[in-house]
Amino acid sequence: MNEFAVMVSSMTTDEFLALLQAHSEGFAKAVANDEGQWIIKGFIDIYRQIYTVSVDTKIVSKVLELLLFPMFVDFAKKHNLKIELCPHQNFYPDLTFIHVDTAARFAVDIKSTYRIDENKANGMTLGAFTGYFRNRDSNKNTLYPYSQYAAHFVLGVVYSQIEEELDERSVYSLDDLDKIPSVIRNFQFFAQPKFRIASARPGSGNTKNIGSVNKIADLIMGNGPFAVLGEEVYDDYWMYYLTKDMAQTAGISRPYTNLKTYAEYKQRGIDALRVNREVIESLPDGGDGSEDEGES
Repeated sequence: MNEFAVMVSSMTTDEFLALLQAHSEGFAKAVANDEGQWIIKGFIDIYRQIYTVSVDTKIVSKVLELLLFPMFVDFAKKHNLKIELCPHQNFYPDLTFIHVDTAARFAVDIKSTYRIDENKANGMTLGAFTGYFRNRDSNKNTLYPYSQYAAHFVLGVVYSQIEEELDERSVYSLDDLDKIPSVIRNFQFFAQPKFRIASARPGSGNTKNIGSVNKIADLIMGNGPFAVLGEEVYDDYWMYYLTKDMAQTAGISRPYTNLKTYAEYKQRGIDALRVNREVIESLPDGGDGSEDEGES
């Protein structure tokens, strides 16, 4: 097998990310005109009447996903990948890419958020930190178990909302197409591993979703707090994170609420292990004071 054949027969997570980032550079041109305005003006009925699109982020995200799907298909064909969609709404992830030669799976979620100002965005929710995230061999609400993915990515977009107030009750005809305002504009796409843009707080309120950082530069470059700490710390932090309601239901105090209290919580455990090191080392392999019965 020659060097080129070896190169194309495998794909690392870093290689997949680099290819996705390169491909996403053309996404803005696919969804906007030369002035940066969204090409979607509204929804049309059989009577050729056009109803304006809401700026609701869920609607925007879904329409963007439909617009971009042909480009994801092209991406898959170009790089020896199969693409699978989640079978139901609210399943994880939005897109599953499978490398044909190695069967490596890459999860890609499509996320969007709007600019608050030139430096800050509203933020994104990056999926649940309960359910499939904690039970990583479970098929519940996920196309494949979380543990069967080589990596988890976000294909994100930051956009600006229309500044003037929009009358969503307005109905237009096809002749009015040029008069219909685009509700969003100035798209900036990015692709990053999910852990690199995650924050240490839930997405909103007391929900069980991981929140993202909200500085636009940090989203684009993947410079969230876990980018430095690493994916293992990200996994550990969110797998054991409890909201106020979760702690109350369990009848316990919340072990930590942010990275500072998480570090203190972990340090207490390390200190206890250090103090009792001799005791721990004197225990049998089972670690509980009983003899290891071994395998039958």
